[in-house]
Amino acid sequence: MKTITKETAQDEIQNFNEYQEVVKALQPYIESARLGDGKLSRSAFYDHAHIVGSIEGNFYNMDADTFGDAVSQGGPSENVQHHISWIDISGPAAAAKVEFLDWNGLRFTDFFVLYKKEGQWKISGKVYDSHAKN
Repeated sequence: MKTITKETAQDEIQNFNEYQEVVKALQPYIESARLGDGKLSRSAFYDHAHIVGSIEGNFYNMDADTFGDAVSQGGPSENVQHHISWIDISGPAAAAKVEFLDWNGLRFTDFFVLYKKEGQWKISGKVYDSHAKN
């Protein structure tokens, strides 16, 4: 049987807490899908953030402001569902995969890169697939 030291236990608690903080940082983005609220979506991203992906074969390359505008233009998706598939953290860097079903009628897979600066996690970039004609 493996002995858990006090330091190991503290590390495990810290890792769990960081995971929860990354989940918390993704929540404004996730909620913006349901509400169609581009300002809420924008709040999850750093100013330098970049978003790249395609919808129905059309390639999009946007900054966070333009993406926020697109979320607002898309409007609410009251039936959208989401699932955080995984989160991987290394110090102040993290990556996450989030699946969405029925966001404006489409399924999306989003890959996020996050960074923790001054105690706060935010999205630094996003690459996505709409699963439609790509």
